[in-house]
Formats: sequence, C-alpha cells, structure tokens
Amino acid sequence: MARIAGVNIPTAKRVPIALTYITGIGPRTAETICEALKIEPARRVNQLTDAEVLAIREYIDANLTVEGDLRREVTMNIKRLMDLGCYRGLRHRKGLPVRGQRTHTNARTRKGPAKAIAGKKK
Repeated sequence: MARIAGVNIPTAKRVPIALTYITGIGPRTAETICEALKIEPARRVNQLTDAEVLAIREYIDANLTVEGDLRREVTMNIKRLMDLGCYRGLRHRKGLPVRGQRTHTNARTRKGPAKAIAGKKK
C-alpha cells in the first residue's frame, strides 16, 4: 500500500482516483499531478514503481498544501474570523450557517436537533 502525505492510498484504484483520498487534492488536481509527472491516468497504484511514488510524494510536498497543514490553515482562518468578531466569525461562534443560508426552517445540520418550546400548550 502506497503512503503519500501521511495517507495510505488504495492500491487497486486508478492513480487520479487514489490521489483524491488525500485531503486537499480533488479530481482536477490529481489529473494535473499525473500530467506533470507523465503518469498514465489509466494505470493503477499497484502498477507504479517506487520511483514514481516518490516523484508523486515530492511533487505534492513541493507544490501543494495538503492534510494536516491544510486543516491547520483552515482552522486558523476560522479562528481569526471569530477573534475579529466579524459577521462570519459570529456565525461560526454560534454554530449557525455562515454563507447566507435560510435558518427559519432547515439548517438542522448546523443547529442540531430541534428543541421543544417549554411553555407552549395546545
């Protein structure tokens, strides 16, 4: 099993598909990596040589922010917004949708399960 950027990527899958298992690499970036390193996209990970796996690893380290570094960067950006006290930061702090979605109904994923109103009788 090939290990790239601290992630065990599946060996039976095609190279571009397997690379998307790494946080921060999507389908387009995976294709770009294959083009840059001249790796045939139809090849499987278990068909790659050790030199090709090493080349992929070095390319990702040199050109992309992935996994732990990316997560840390995103977390720091959210923390910065919350410290500033801007609208988006307040929404993060309260656990509400940040990007202008409707909250009167829906938004249950962010708001959590519905709470019953205590003093209301029918």
